[in-house]
Amino acid sequence: MEIAIIKYNAGNIRSVDYALKRLGIEAVITADKEKLSSADKIIFPGVGEAANTMRHLQQHRLDEIIKELRQPVLGICLGMHVMCNYLEEGNTYGLGIFDVDVKRFQPVSHEEKVPHMGWNTLQEVNSKLFDGFTEEEFVYFVHSYYVPVTKSTAAQTTYIHPFSAALHKDNFYATQFHPEKSGKVGERILRNFLNL
Repeated sequence: MEIAIIKYNAGNIRSVDYALKRLGIEAVITADKEKLSSADKIIFPGVGEAANTMRHLQQHRLDEIIKELRQPVLGICLGMHVMCNYLEEGNTYGLGIFDVDVKRFQPVSHEEKVPHMGWNTLQEVNSKLFDGFTEEEFVYFVHSYYVPVTKSTAAQTTYIHPFSAALHKDNFYATQFHPEKSGKVGERILRNFLNL
């Protein structure tokens, strides 16, 4: 099985690669259309800034390539945001795979810090990504922007208010949390993705 990690200016490419290595998977990190098209599974990582990311994707025609992929694709954090319609961060238009806009957290009390950073549980889980998952298990988040609950929501978390912790539509999957930083629970979610 060939796993490809989309190569662009994301900050967590190496940590995703290391997480896959712990599962015994040697992934290829590439922006090459042919390699991406022929891979069995694609991971679209993401730590960075939305407007710069979209510019980079467009300059390298990765925006077109990603939308054309037919195998399972997993977007992580900013990768998930960029797969949506519009991002408040940088007033940026995304890929439009998920029909929802990405919004900035607006704290309503002094205790509510942005970015949302730390370990949270998931509710309303509805995806093969979470096979064997229980609502008592924790995953790791770090983000200032969120995807509202939508028809594509595959899991929810609450911070300030409920939001999409994961999305799923057709062959596209996405997580707001970082499975590569979520220990054994995250490894199981990555393995579930690889087993789709």
